[in-house]
Amino acid sequence: MIPQIMIGFATEGTTDVRFLESIIQRTFEEVAFECESSIEVLPVQSLKKITGKDFVDLVLEYAKTSFEHGIMVLCVHADADEANDSNALTYKIIPAFEAVQQMRAEVCKNLAAIVPVQMTEAWMLADIDLLRREIGTSKSAHELGIAKKPESYARPKEAIEEAIRLGRADIPARRRHQLNIAELYQPLGQKIQLEKLEQLAAYQKFKEAVRQAYRKLNYLH
Repeated sequence: MIPQIMIGFATEGTTDVRFLESIIQRTFEEVAFECESSIEVLPVQSLKKITGKDFVDLVLEYAKTSFEHGIMVLCVHADADEANDSNALTYKIIPAFEAVQQMRAEVCKNLAAIVPVQMTEAWMLADIDLLRREIGTSKSAHELGIAKKPESYARPKEAIEEAIRLGRADIPARRRHQLNIAELYQPLGQKIQLEKLEQLAAYQKFKEAVRQAYRKLNYLH
C-alpha cells in the first residue's frame, strides 16, 4: 500500500487560503518525488480560522486540532510585514513551534512555516506574465509598475491593485469588468509555476521545511 500524507494549513486571512492552498499541495507533491518510494499526497486541509488568541496560543490550538483530525504535517503561515523574515521568525514562528514541541498533550509536532517577505502578495508578483494575463492586459511590467523584484515591494498588495487599475484603464467602460484583487488570489495560486516561486528566498525556505517534514516521517532521507 502506498504511504499517504495528510497536510493541514493555517493562514492569517481568507485570501491567503485561496492563494496558498494549491501552492502547498503542489510543493508537497513535488518534494514527494525526492522520496525513495511513492507517496500519495492527500488534498491539503485548510483549518478553520481561530481568533482572539495570541500567535503562540493560536498555533498550539491548530496543532491540537490537526492531531485530532489525523493531520501529519501542519503548515503555519505568517506574513513577515517587513523586508526580511527575522522578526516574524524570532517573535512568532520560533516561540510558537517551540511551545508545540514542549506540549505533553497529543498535538501535531511536525510543523512547516510559510513566511512571505512583506506579505503573501509578494509571491503573486513572482510570475509577471501570469499576472498580466489574469489582469487582461498587454501592457508591460514597466507600464504597470511591477518590474521590480517581488520581495522588494514594501506594499505588494498596493502594487498589484495599481497594476490592475493601469492595466484595465484603456478598456471601454461598457466592456470593463471592475476587476478586484480578491478575484486573483485563487487563479494565481493555482496557475503560478513553482519554478517562478523558486526565485524567492521565502519560498525556498518553505520548500526546505517541506523536505524536513518528510524527513520527520521517514519518507525522505
